[in-house]
Amino acid sequence: MTGTAPRYLYLARHGEATPDESALSERGRSQAWLLGERLRGSSLAQVHHGPLPQVRQTAQLIGERLDGVPLHATESAGDYLPYLPSKDELPAASADTILGFLAQFPAEQRARGPQLAQAAVEQFTGPVAGDTPRHELLVTHAFLIGWLVRAALDAPKWRWIGISPANAALTVIRYAPGRPDSVLFFNDTGHLPPDLRWTGYPPELHL
Repeated sequence: MTGTAPRYLYLARHGEATPDESALSERGRSQAWLLGERLRGSSLAQVHHGPLPQVRQTAQLIGERLDGVPLHATESAGDYLPYLPSKDELPAASADTILGFLAQFPAEQRARGPQLAQAAVEQFTGPVAGDTPRHELLVTHAFLIGWLVRAALDAPKWRWIGISPANAALTVIRYAPGRPDSVLFFNDTGHLPPDLRWTGYPPELHL
């Protein structure tokens, strides 16, 4: 009978994009290269990434630093709203602000998001079949990282909101048989110099 082994899911938000989001900025390219350098020599078996240019380019630059690790594009690693809460699920003091924020996003991201989020959970989480631990990198967007961290912590579904990764920051979740999911670390930017950290955050939050 086949057993199961731990999965280590590495999560990275794409590097900083140009204002029109058609490509990585120069800073974003540097961030991606440095993240790839940090991961060089790791046990990664594959890299998954979303279809949009800033994510695809981030994954490609990381892949250049890895030794033959395959890259796979997947729609479930795209940019979408993973869950749309109702007002009564939210804290009363912030419900209107949160719902107003979510209403700004295109209808397509709102309509297909929950379905894609479920596909991402099925594709990327949980222990793996066999006896060998698997290490995978998922290069994606902030909302999906928030959704997967929320799920690992068994937090309410709406609580993906407010989990905010920086560009090219690294998060790792362990899914081990018979154990609770474990967020080993979150939003690690130790591979980036100070001037490349915390992009994607308001200036007053740059540390």
